Amino acid sequence: MSVVVGVPRGLLFHEYGALMLEFLRQCDARTMLSPVTNKQILQAGLEICVDEACLPVKAFFGHVAYLAGKVDALFVPRFVSIERGAFICPKLMGLPDMIRARVPGAPRIVDPCIDLSRGLGTTVRSIAQLGPALCVSRGRVATALARSMRMTFRRAGRRPGDGLERAGIDTIRIGVLGHDYNLNDPYISLDLINKIRRLGAAPVTAGSYSHRETAGWERQRARRGAKRLFWTYGRRLLGVASRWLDTGEVDGVVHLMSFGCGPESFIAEVIQYEASERNCTPLLCINIDEHSAEAGLSTRLEAFIDTVAMRKCEHASHLPTSGQPVDTR
Repeated sequence: MSVVVGVPRGLLFHEYGALMLEFLRQCDARTMLSPVTNKQILQAGLEICVDEACLPVKAFFGHVAYLAGKVDALFVPRFVSIERGAFICPKLMGLPDMIRARVPGAPRIVDPCIDLSRGLGTTVRSIAQLGPALCVSRGRVATALARSMRMTFRRAGRRPGDGLERAGIDTIRIGVLGHDYNLNDPYISLDLINKIRRLGAAPVTAGSYSHRETAGWERQRARRGAKRLFWTYGRRLLGVASRWLDTGEVDGVVHLMSFGCGPESFIAEVIQYEASERNCTPLLCINIDEHSAEAGLSTRLEAFIDTVAMRKCEHASHLPTSGQPVDTR
């Protein structure tokens, strides 16, 4: 009899969700996916998560609370590293342990360790040990992993609607920096992407580019003397930001950050410094947490896009390009 495995719709699910679901399907597991983030889910997460965690982690706990009592197990991979020489946020590394400690009545957690810094073989062996938890043989798990990776990568590609090629010549292009688990969750991001569209601008995200492209731009930045970061997603943000600041492909940049995220607070300072040094592309930094208000974000975003539009005029280059982070609370 197949087990019912709950998959929380949060954090790295927004990047690897298709692979997770396909892998579990190949293992003949029945999956239950939590709904999109809403007020009830976030409130449940706030009640059980530690105060020091960032907003997407608190929301993730709410997704776990929704699934608890409805499934036999939770699928929460322990992401440590997805490339050599760089690592994931420490809170994501310890996520399975935090759930065990903080979620009352949580079902057993299936937490394969994804650590490519130690080689692909280590990760494959960790996943192969999931057989008993999923009630299948180790051979079946290995076959499921291979099939799910082939099928997922075959479907992979740039996300439609995010590319520069869709923006007209006269359209204001706004580059949007931020982690996928923030930008792709409308409730957490206060629907930032659609707000930019409704203001008549074309949002361009890091998802418009392949990981190989963003890694290449980050390495170019390092060759100019900048120190490389230890965080994979920080590298991606810096790579894309450096590209936009160097080429002027976008008319302005909005950086969405989670209040309390240690790595991102550092990355934001670096991006602000480099933007002010170039004095070419307007930059707006926005901090969000559970107290953030949609009205405050809308007002500041509208003012920012108006400023970007004025800078596109021939005699408006004197307008400032960057400032201090905006607190939407």
